[in-house]
Amino acid sequence: MGNFVINWAAAALGCGVLWLSAGCRKPAETAPPIKIQHEVAPWPARVGAATITLKMSDAGGQPVRAARIALEADMSHPGMRPEFGDAMEIAPGRYRGRLSFTMAGDWVILMRVKLPSGQKLERQLDVNGVR
Repeated sequence: MGNFVINWAAAALGCGVLWLSAGCRKPAETAPPIKIQHEVAPWPARVGAATITLKMSDAGGQPVRAARIALEADMSHPGMRPEFGDAMEIAPGRYRGRLSFTMAGDWVILMRVKLPSGQKLERQLDVNGVR
């Protein structure tokens, strides 16, 4: 009977801790539905400087203005130094940045976007077959 009471008390305590911790969790933030269209120039991409142009719009098709966009280009295989740049707004919802592809192969561009509301989102762009 003594073990039953101890086991029951331990189970009740464990359930209480789980219940309290679940109630204290911050709900997960969902990123707003943002559409990002991209263009890489020159195309097909080749070793050297490249211009990345992005067009950002919200779910209603309206331009997303005043965002901050950091670009990071990495080779698709490990061991290469990443290239960094920023995309600046050139027109409402249109952003342009420059990166350098330092060698031929497959590259991945990671776009880290900070919206005017403070929300952050990341998107990835694959640039395969840099010549």
